[in-house]
Amino acid sequence: MPGMNLTREEARTRAELITVHSYDVELDLTGSDTVFSSRTTVRFSAAPGASSFIDAVMPTVRSVNLNGTELDTAQVADGVRIALPSLAAENTVVIDADALYMNTGEGLHRFVDPVDQEVYLYSQFEVPDSRRMFAVFEQPDLKASFTFTVTAPEHWDVISNSATPTPVPAHAGAKTWSFAPTERISSYITALIAGPYQCVRSELTSSDGRIIPLGVFARASLMEHLDAENIFTLTRQGFEFFEEQFGTPYPFTKYDQLFVPEFNAGAMENAGAVTFLESYVFRSRPTDAMVERRAITILHELAHMWFGDLVTMRWWNDLWLNESFAEFMAALAAAQNTQFTSSWTTFNIMEKNWAYRQDQLPSTHPIKAEINDLEDVLVNFDGITYAKGASVLRQLVAFVGQEQFMAGVRRYFDKHAWKNTELPDLIRELEAASGRDLGPWSEAWLETAGVNTLRAAIKTDDAGTITSFVINQSAIAAYPTIRPHRLAVGFYDVNEAGALVRVHREELDVAGTSTEVPALVGRQRPALVLVNDDDLAYAKIRLDELSLGTATKHLKDFEESLPRTLVWGATWDAVRDAEAPARAYIDLVLGNIGHESDSSVVMVLLRQLNTALDFYVDRSVAAEASSSAADALWELARSAAAGSDSQLQFTKAFAQRAGSPAQLDAIEALLSGDLVLQGLSVDTDLRWDLLTSLAAGSRASVETIEQELARDNTANGSLAAHTARAAVPTAAAKAAAWEGILGGELSNLEQRAAITGFNRVHDLELISGYVPAYFEAARTVWETKSHEIAQQVIVGLYPAVQTSQATLDATDEFVSSLGEDSRALRRLVIEARDGVVRALAAQGADV
Repeated sequence: MPGMNLTREEARTRAELITVHSYDVELDLTGSDTVFSSRTTVRFSAAPGASSFIDAVMPTVRSVNLNGTELDTAQVADGVRIALPSLAAENTVVIDADALYMNTGEGLHRFVDPVDQEVYLYSQFEVPDSRRMFAVFEQPDLKASFTFTVTAPEHWDVISNSATPTPVPAHAGAKTWSFAPTERISSYITALIAGPYQCVRSELTSSDGRIIPLGVFARASLMEHLDAENIFTLTRQGFEFFEEQFGTPYPFTKYDQLFVPEFNAGAMENAGAVTFLESYVFRSRPTDAMVERRAITILHELAHMWFGDLVTMRWWNDLWLNESFAEFMAALAAAQNTQFTSSWTTFNIMEKNWAYRQDQLPSTHPIKAEINDLEDVLVNFDGITYAKGASVLRQLVAFVGQEQFMAGVRRYFDKHAWKNTELPDLIRELEAASGRDLGPWSEAWLETAGVNTLRAAIKTDDAGTITSFVINQSAIAAYPTIRPHRLAVGFYDVNEAGALVRVHREELDVAGTSTEVPALVGRQRPALVLVNDDDLAYAKIRLDELSLGTATKHLKDFEESLPRTLVWGATWDAVRDAEAPARAYIDLVLGNIGHESDSSVVMVLLRQLNTALDFYVDRSVAAEASSSAADALWELARSAAAGSDSQLQFTKAFAQRAGSPAQLDAIEALLSGDLVLQGLSVDTDLRWDLLTSLAAGSRASVETIEQELARDNTANGSLAAHTARAAVPTAAAKAAAWEGILGGELSNLEQRAAITGFNRVHDLELISGYVPAYFEAARTVWETKSHEIAQQVIVGLYPAVQTSQATLDATDEFVSSLGEDSRALRRLVIEARDGVVRALAAQGADV
């Protein structure tokens, strides 16, 4: 991996020397199963006499012709870069090479559908992987126009950034698609998707009157499950909202959304050809949380067409602005222009929780991070870049006003369309539109790391009248910045109907370590005081003793979902910070989750329940606590409304934890049909959840798993089988999973599924012996695998469940052995180590 790196200084130097005009990329996809032909013609200007390089991660470079001169490939090409010596003022380089098909979700990924044996391809280039498909100056500020010419099997469809042309015959059984040139864009948002994809088409009218063709694509074997009309509806709502807010018509000529196999992330904002993971095609009943997550992802990627694609960061240190802006705008659009009106509740429980976790790791960093090279950015797609940045943007909007914020954004798009920018370019336009000096805000929020904690200090007289109300702000010693916050304080009381309702709201600016709130003096003390009501600020909150008592007693009685979710977050933070016992939180969850109405909140609470049980509970009672929690989840599933979302989520959660003979008997009965929960459909995906539960509990053999795979011989079925096999609690099964993961034959998602199954154990001793093996293999994995594959192994196989000093000692010894060139590896391992440190502290507090 070190040979694949590119430093910021190298990129800056190259951008000073070179201006790229155009790429002509010719690809032939009709050859072997392992490589394809890639011929690239690049036209660019340069400083005369200068030398530079072009990126090309390719096993074979047949020829390099620079300005009519053939260069010696043995001298100029090393498999990663091609040297370009003695450049002229205007240059043309032609590079003829073979490129590798990938099975890692990077570059041009190749997949064979087990249902019909058809081949499906898709590209994934962010951050530095367009160089795996064609020769390219791989950095975002060297924009150019791209023209793709693709020869492929005649029964395929081929999709790229420009509209798909009518193909012409090539050689026998093949056709050639010649695409029109793109606008000036960065290479990482170019795209190629090819194969016998099926499509549903529609269109919309843009704000400037253009007809924008729409397409939704999936593999043929998934088309029966594709709910294209729902996707089109959300797309139209997003177009309407973003074009109005941004004051800029959609910048491209068409908008395709493609669900592709074995995709690593949620989606990718390729210009006019967005790719999504196939889990968003629901072949079994999805939870409402998954439906909402798909909607947010659709809106997030659409927002990128303006912020990221039309206007692009100069270098990856401003990646946060791309992602934070899209994340914020997706939640805003969902709340204001779709059916998902509670999206800010989801934003709090998911995105903000992610941000708070990331911001308390040893690797936390300012939102505006220092990105020195590609390795830095590859591990920076994190909760700071996405969720903290979006949270801070929300606070900025509250600070300057939404209309003023959008006015600045409109000026930004007008001024910088098709160009590259840096943060000050946006800040200048926001300052001009709002009339505010945002320098101090930017310094406090974007250039420092860490999260503050806010507490209310309240004094009352004997009659319960408030005589003093102060908001205290603190920060940890390592990150001592005290920041300004725009926030609201909510007063809540129980009404005659028993509901916990807001009776007063006070919005104010908080600054410094203590802020007096005189407007609240003289008011009657309510049953619950909620600092940061409406979730405008980015800060952890702590409830005062009286408010915590009210929350514990009346958590289910909140009339609105967002304040209830804020209280959930405050109680969870206290457990993670070892300020409250984990078992009290578990009781709180199990006693109230049955009344929770928001699907995303239920989903996250169940995740946090698992974390508390697996990591934070005192180890001497952990087994008993886990079994009791499983019994409670089963009772919740049985008592939930028939056919409800909660019934489905509780059943899945029970399957995850079932371990006792009686619990596994219930799982067996559900799977066989001997036990029926009214309204619960034991569909294909739920069958795999139940079977994997039985496998982990020694109730299902490998033969049983293979029988289920024969019943569901699909891509999803194959992944589920990988998980189930690796979950079998025998030394042989764990050894086979370990060898398969490290052997390098598995695709990206197969590896991820096997890692999940390997870690699925009731008895931690079964995998405790793999701690030394992990540290022995880690460096080799990092140095020999692609980034995605290596990161999955480093993070996924880290012995996090072995919460002991011995694990910390082994980790420290490994980290101390790493050289200075392993910053990214060091960061991943140190982050994983922090989870063990936090778990040990929480276990000590669980009394």
